Amino acid sequence: MWVVSCTADGGTRLEARAVLDPGPGEALLELLCCGLCGTDLFKLANANEREGTVLGHEVVGTVVAVGRGVSSPNLGQRVVVPHHVACGRCPLCARGSETLCPTFKENLLAPGGFAEYVLVRERAVQRAAWVVPGHVPDAAAAFLEPAACVLRGLDKATLRVEDGCVVVLGAGSMGLLHLLLVRSLLPQVRVVVCDPMEPRRRTALTLGASVACATGVELEAAVRDASAGLGADAVFDTVGGRAALRTSLAVARGGGTVVLFAHAAEGELADYELNPFFKTEQRVVATYSGAVAEQQRVAELLASGRFDPAPLVTHRLPLSRFDEAVHLCREREALKILLEPVDA
Repeated sequence: MWVVSCTADGGTRLEARAVLDPGPGEALLELLCCGLCGTDLFKLANANEREGTVLGHEVVGTVVAVGRGVSSPNLGQRVVVPHHVACGRCPLCARGSETLCPTFKENLLAPGGFAEYVLVRERAVQRAAWVVPGHVPDAAAAFLEPAACVLRGLDKATLRVEDGCVVVLGAGSMGLLHLLLVRSLLPQVRVVVCDPMEPRRRTALTLGASVACATGVELEAAVRDASAGLGADAVFDTVGGRAALRTSLAVARGGGTVVLFAHAAEGELADYELNPFFKTEQRVVATYSGAVAEQQRVAELLASGRFDPAPLVTHRLPLSRFDEAVHLCREREALKILLEPVDA
């Protein structure tokens, strides 16, 4: 099979490897598609993966073999399986911090999603394999894991009114995924999307944003109008870094919540004044990944048709054009790219 393998300098190469056989409790998937996500790009940019690592975790595939003891999923079924699955039993899991569970960090996809065949380890097969209904296309199913990450952040925002105002900083694929989930779950909420790129602002409006604006004074004015002067109930930062955090705090209302969703630069520190933050009772919360519970809720939304992220897919490319996919994302010429088998 063909896989996209990391090189020591942060690059990648296409190489041939043997297909892995499933052991007890495991399942082998033939790749249909795998989404290229911001975490993959972050890891490549920082060249912090070991040589030979295969990235990719937003996998949709067909079950072509199963190990002993697997009763579901069945051969021929189309499934989505996340790469991280918590144990569900430890003290952190019991407290709702499943994404901090020590076993959650283990990658349960081998060698990784950017491969023509992907072996799924037992815990993921048992706890997190979702059989995709026939009416849900691959391009929507591929968003199960990233949408679960977004949903976890929406929960942390604890929005209390159905007709409130939220801000999404960044109109890349993850920012627009926030927009689509808010629209699905809280259709009356006014959503202000902020991005410096005019084409992405147009896309946000097409997908249901109440307002799409650039940064600075324009954003502050848009939030005042959308919130009747109150400020945003929640701000979802999909950009990352201290400048975005300052912007988020500036437009959040007193008592509002800023949700940190994106990576900052390595070693970057926050630098905002503490006393105003203290006196306004604002909250800054971090959200990392998504657990099985969020994945199940997203699966229900996808199956019901209330949530359709497929319009975010702008490119479908074979694994052999992986470097091109990375370039398109880095140059902001694509939103979501799905990688497919070489001969697709």
